[in-house]
Amino acid sequence: MSSISHSVPLSQPKPNLHKTLFATCIGNALEWFDIAVYGFFASYIAHAFFPTSDASVSLLLTFGSFGVSFLIRPLGAIVLGNYADRHGRKKALLLSINLMMLGGAVITFMPTYASIGLLAPLLILLARLVQGFSAGGEFGSSTAFLVEHFPERRAFIASWQFATQGASTLLASAFGLGLTQILTESQIQEWGWRIPFAFGLLIGPLGIYIRRHVHEPASFAAMEPEAAPLKRLFGRQKELMLLAIGLMVISTAVNYMLNYVPTYATKNLHLPGSVAFTATLLAGVILTVVTPLMGLWAERIGRLPLMWGSLVLLIITIYPAFALVVNHTTPTTLIILVCWMALLKSVYFSTVPSVMADLFPIGTRASGMAISYNVAVTVFGGFAPLICTLLITATGTSLAPGYYLMAMSLLSGCALLRSQKRVK
Repeated sequence: MSSISHSVPLSQPKPNLHKTLFATCIGNALEWFDIAVYGFFASYIAHAFFPTSDASVSLLLTFGSFGVSFLIRPLGAIVLGNYADRHGRKKALLLSINLMMLGGAVITFMPTYASIGLLAPLLILLARLVQGFSAGGEFGSSTAFLVEHFPERRAFIASWQFATQGASTLLASAFGLGLTQILTESQIQEWGWRIPFAFGLLIGPLGIYIRRHVHEPASFAAMEPEAAPLKRLFGRQKELMLLAIGLMVISTAVNYMLNYVPTYATKNLHLPGSVAFTATLLAGVILTVVTPLMGLWAERIGRLPLMWGSLVLLIITIYPAFALVVNHTTPTTLIILVCWMALLKSVYFSTVPSVMADLFPIGTRASGMAISYNVAVTVFGGFAPLICTLLITATGTSLAPGYYLMAMSLLSGCALLRSQKRVK
């Protein structure tokens, strides 16, 4: 049985809250920044790497590659989550951020289909697979790292996992809005879409440096690691994983719906790209600011009221919100829809990481969270843009995304009902 207890001092000083947050969340931020940028600039990427005579088919291929890359996330969760539970959170976090940078570099510098032909989309898909694999282990390892360092502040500190996703959405939206204002459409198409990907590469080295200089959580360092965490998970903790997956369903569905907004707004609602990026920019502000505030509030009133309140409001209001936009399509109605989704997501999202962490014991926490999170993200998030595009095409109505979110809210409600005894 492997052990790390001899390599990490048990008398290590109390970790600095801000340094720990930064070291942990920067990888999560890089992951979601690249995902958001890929979603926001999907139409440009489609033209560069997946050209066809039919623009809709080209876009479907792009979102297909976006979704397919998520299929490898559960594998990354299994491999990197198991690695984190057996050999340490820190080693897993360093490995995941290095892999994320590798995938980002390939996308940034890849020649287009016009230059190298079929090799271009194949290598783009490979890059997305590498990123998907690394992202598979990021959430479980980093959330376990945070919660185990500061168990007394778990609701607040774990909420930063999703606050950084909001910050990444904000930054990606700022790039989208800025580029549409500064560059012409042809300039964005030719080279401008690569700028945010290149910026993402600048974040990585800083994250690697910071992560090299943090310690393992004392609670993890003091215990003998599980010899076979996966065997225990799939043998005795299957129900816990199902509950964790269910809790994540609506969170990830709303998140990827926000990534889908620029395409939805321009292709289905025929609004300017600048309007869509303004809406997602405002959503990023809400997610970044409101999520940690809700984490603080959860420490005072408990997590259940926030979770149930946001779920009920989603079920009741999401269809009328989409109907308002479809029947009265203006920049204002789109912004109202996006900001409302972001607000409800912030309330629910703030509580989910700490609740998932509480479901699993330390010995299987990184693996359990990583696998549950990535199964939910893969099935209900990564393919959300593709599913919504297909639903709109099949039904002939732009209201289809609203139906999808209502269904996901009900699934998460069922999981929360079964998990209530573990949530305070």
